[in-house]
Amino acid sequence: MNEARIGFVGVGRMGANMARRLRDQGYPVTAVYDHHPASAAELAAELGCAAFTSLPEVTAAADVIFTVVTDDQAMLEIFKPDASLLIGAAGKVFINCATVSPAVHEAVETAAKAAGASTLAASMASSITQARQGTLYLMVGGEADVFAKQETLLKSISSSLRHVGPVGNAAKIKALVNMVMNINTAGLAEGLGLGAALGLDLAVLKEIFAQTGANSRVLETDGDDMITREHDCYFSAAHAAKDSGIANALATAAGIQVPLSLATEARYQKMIDLGLGGLDKSGIAELTFPGRNEKL
Repeated sequence: MNEARIGFVGVGRMGANMARRLRDQGYPVTAVYDHHPASAAELAAELGCAAFTSLPEVTAAADVIFTVVTDDQAMLEIFKPDASLLIGAAGKVFINCATVSPAVHEAVETAAKAAGASTLAASMASSITQARQGTLYLMVGGEADVFAKQETLLKSISSSLRHVGPVGNAAKIKALVNMVMNINTAGLAEGLGLGAALGLDLAVLKEIFAQTGANSRVLETDGDDMITREHDCYFSAAHAAKDSGIANALATAAGIQVPLSLATEARYQKMIDLGLGGLDKSGIAELTFPGRNEKL
């Protein structure tokens, strides 16, 4: 029996499925919280745990707290000095899974240390299905001894687990992973869109892409969806814009030019401007295929 009590802050589709997976693995999930209380209440009823409406209650009810929030502002909000997860946090462990900027992960680590708590940044290069199946790809930053103590727990939700050094490294690597993924997605949408405009057989074109230098993981995951316009959301265009923005800010700070990434961010921002930010990232094909979007 796993004894560490587990809490979750942020129970959207990723957080909720991670909680379900850990419950299935025998971990006592004792506390959930979300800024949409109804979401937390629904999951709590399913898991048989408590849904709290204040962050200090989560900290009191759990030993290890996973946070899966949306952005820098949300992360800073749950770790602010007053009425946050840091109240009564001595001895607790926070595993922060959101894709946020490295500076925010580092600031949270500093604040948690001051409160007597430990942190890990567990960046995820996976989607909703992998969260439920326990096959996440996790890049974990933080102190080596903290990672070692939580390694068994993290293996319960992952098929690939890597410790990548200090807490900020996980966020940096995740930003680069998503930067390249987003560029590949935008490039594939342009290639298939141009193929459609030229009257080519897209099934044949996709097969040829797969056998040549045009091949990519994105071709496998998103190619058919782009052609058939199936854009059910696994990783939204809005998140793609945010994550490319994080990478581009890192590039600016490092003095590195990344014109492809800047253009990709602009394309995903275009989707947001058109009201398409809630589509899956494959929805960028709506900007490139002929006749699809009259607003363009």
